[in-house]
Order: sequence, then C-alpha cells, then structure tokens
Amino acid sequence: MIKIYKSSDPEVQARLNRAAERDAAVENSVANIIAKTRSRGLDAVLEYTKKFDGVTLDADTVEVSREEIDAAYAQVDGAMIGSLKKSAERIREFHAKQLRGSTMDYLPDRALGVMIRPLERVGIYAPGGTAFYPSSVLMNAVPAKVAGVPEIIMVTPPDRKTGGLSPLTLAAADIAGVDRIFKVGGAQAIAALAFGAAPIPRVDKITGPGNAYVAEAKRQVFGQVGIDSVAGPSEVFIIADFSAKADWVAADLLAQAEHDERAQAILATPSAELAQAVAVSLERQANERDRKSIIGKSIDDYGIIIVTETLEEAFDTANKAAPEHLELCIDHTFSRLGLVKNAGAVFLGHFTPESVGDYIAGSNHVLPTSGTARFFSGLSVDDFIKKTSVVFYTKSALKGDADDIERIALGEGLDAHARSATIRFDT
Repeated sequence: MIKIYKSSDPEVQARLNRAAERDAAVENSVANIIAKTRSRGLDAVLEYTKKFDGVTLDADTVEVSREEIDAAYAQVDGAMIGSLKKSAERIREFHAKQLRGSTMDYLPDRALGVMIRPLERVGIYAPGGTAFYPSSVLMNAVPAKVAGVPEIIMVTPPDRKTGGLSPLTLAAADIAGVDRIFKVGGAQAIAALAFGAAPIPRVDKITGPGNAYVAEAKRQVFGQVGIDSVAGPSEVFIIADFSAKADWVAADLLAQAEHDERAQAILATPSAELAQAVAVSLERQANERDRKSIIGKSIDDYGIIIVTETLEEAFDTANKAAPEHLELCIDHTFSRLGLVKNAGAVFLGHFTPESVGDYIAGSNHVLPTSGTARFFSGLSVDDFIKKTSVVFYTKSALKGDADDIERIALGEGLDAHARSATIRFDT
C-alpha cells in the first residue's frame, strides 16, 4: 500500500528530492561503446546490434525500406491508424502556434535582428525491443517537421525474434514525416547519430526517450551534437481537494506507476479522508492492471501521499518538487493556476487525466523530469531551430560607438578589439 505522510514528516522531502541518478558501470560501458562506434562506424554498430539485440544486419538491411513501411500499415488496425493521424494533427496544430519568423529592426544608421533557421538534420530515438511508444515518435518528429527541419532520421532497436520493427512504430514514423529509419538502438545508435556511421548520417540534434544506456549516451555526446535532455524516470504530482473522486485519483496515480519501476506517483491533499480513500482504491485497482508487478514496485519504492494543512501548502510542495506532470483535481482550477510556478505540464480539472497529454491533446509529452522543471521546458518547435543575430552598422553609427567600444575593450585588456573599431577612422 502507498505510504501516507503528514507534510511535516522528514520522509516527505527525502522522497521528493530525487535527483537524476548516475551509475559508474553504465557510464564506463557507454563510453566504450561510443569510442568503438566513433572509430569503427557501422561495423561496430552492427556488432553491438548482434550482441545486445540478437539480430544480424548488414549495410543493405539496416535501413527500413519503403516496402517494410507499407507492410507495417497492413498489420495495424485501421482505427489505430486513424487515432495516430488524429494525434499527429493535434500535435501539428499546437506546435504551429510556436512558430516565429526572422526579425529585423531598421534604425537610421544601423540594423539589428535575429535570423531563425531550422536545424538541417535531426535524429530521434524510439524505444523498441519489448516496449513500443508510437506516441513518442509523433511527439518528437512532428514538431521538428513543423519547425521546417529538412531531414529527420529515426533509430530504434529491432525485435529480437523477428529482426524487424514494430508496425506501430513504423506507421507512426511515416505519419509524422520521418525521412529515414534504421534498425539500431542503444548507446551505439546514439553514437552513430552523433558521429555518423554510413549509411547512418550524422545529425545536428538527438531527441527522444530511452533506457539508462541511451540517456547516458546522450549525455556523453552532448557538445558534439545537441540533445533535448537527459531524462530521468517519469513522475506525476496530483493536487486534490474534497471535490476529487478517490477512484479517479488512484487511477491517475497508477497510470504513472505503470511506466517503470522507478516512476513516481505523488498525491498532495488537505483531506485526510481523501488520502485514505485513494490509498485503498489504489491497492484494489493495482491488482486489476496488466503491469501490476511494475506498479507495485513503483508505488512501494517511490509512491507517496502527503496530507497538507491547506490547499495552498499542497501547491507549495508541488512547486518545490517541480514535477514533470502536475494534475489539479480541484475546484476552480483556472483561478488557482497562478499558484503553479514549476511544472513540465499542468492538467486542469477532474476530466483532464495526464494521459490526454500523453496521446491526443496536442501538447508535447517530452517534459523535464527529476525536478528540472525549475529551469527546463518541454520539447517544442524552439528545440529544432537556431537563432542567429544579425548586425549592420553604417560608418556614422560605428563612429558614434567607437569610443565606447575602445573604452570597454581596453578595460578588459583587449587592445586588438579596441583597435579593430578605431582603425577605420584613422586620418
């Protein structure tokens, strides 16, 4: 059963302060994989694919063909295709509102602006093997397309039994506009995207979720290539008041706990009665779920119910936790939205479970975890563009600023900087 604490209990902070964990063995293993992939290219990638995934590929079969994509559509239920297309369109609509164009401010003697350009090539990682998340394919690829990225490369590990990829994953990638797909996963796939392993091309940025090895590989290649983030385990924080239904709240907590054994489900409420009712309902419903063993481990190790003195204290606790997902299962949600300071995404009211954001609302479900919502945002169009400052000065403009340039440069001990401005006005 999930543990219930008063907000003053020291265990509460111990449970909430869950920074991203590092594993030295994983770090060393990933570093070795990256080094070998960087030096040996595709040969190393294919060797690791055979070792870790049990699948033998070559340069001709590592890339997914158009025939394989067409065959995937034939294996997916038509209603599912419809749902994926609906989700993709919602994601396009939401992210299209984030687009902005280049700007230029023309002044009498100078011009200042920002030139916005999409990244040239982006790589997305899609989990595979035993877990398939077509929704994550859509969430990563569609915003990149909206941003105008000319080429999107997807990597995903092949199925150990068939050597192929999930039909759902392939269909989602095609619907999202992915240009090329490769049957490789793990740290070796991240290294291939970061450094190139022909025919797998080098990309400018890598996004998408993965296991501990994938996350560590993204961390290690950052700087050679851009990344979205190094994501930790998923989490939900629910604030509920007397108006909430215990069964609904419990179901939402379970939806998060089923992600993996390290996922975290948290409830904060000023109602001790609701807290107890949710705990009872959660235990009952957990036994009815397919992934009850994963749920049980998650709830036992990381789940928590916090009974606060007031609803405002529940908001304060959530802001300190800076959760990936924040559900407000309360009355008057819009009037209290201003109390939220730190959250990856907020879900308002009794009929907005976090799962709508995962699949169909259109907002992005790639969100900051492990308290990083204090300073990070969710994936957006901005992740797939670059902004370049543009500066133009006339002679008179430079003459008017040359003394200031010289003064500041000399103050920093950089006389060559100063001279590059003043030399233009030597008589």
